[in-house]
Amino acid sequence: MVDDIETVIRLVAAVFIGLSIGYSRKHKPAGLRTFALFCLGCTIFTLISTSFSGPYIDPSRVIAQIVTGIGFLGLGVIWRQGIGKPTGLTTAAAIWVTAAIGVLIGLGMWIEVIVGAVLTLGLLYSKEPLKRAHLEE
Repeated sequence: MVDDIETVIRLVAAVFIGLSIGYSRKHKPAGLRTFALFCLGCTIFTLISTSFSGPYIDPSRVIAQIVTGIGFLGLGVIWRQGIGKPTGLTTAAAIWVTAAIGVLIGLGMWIEVIVGAVLTLGLLYSKEPLKRAHLEE
């Protein structure tokens, strides 16, 4: 069972990391508040699922539903422009990864949270350097 101080730390961390990732997407279909809310919501659901105990309780079932639900919501930011030209894929992927980081926060897996957040931010901010290196269109 997680104590109250640890719970508050996890919730604040979820908002901070969600805002950090959302900042990189501020001019996209989903921005600051959206990313913060996704990360916070996933953290809350994970905390709820891990707070119950018993022989028939399986917290991974809630986490599995988070993956599905966030994937569905991410689909909502993908639009088609013309024939076969989708946009919003990076935003949808960033939502999905932010949700995964929220689950990690809820589980208290801090090393994974830090590495995941740093890698996510690095990838999101690497668009211009990759363009200059002709690695991405």
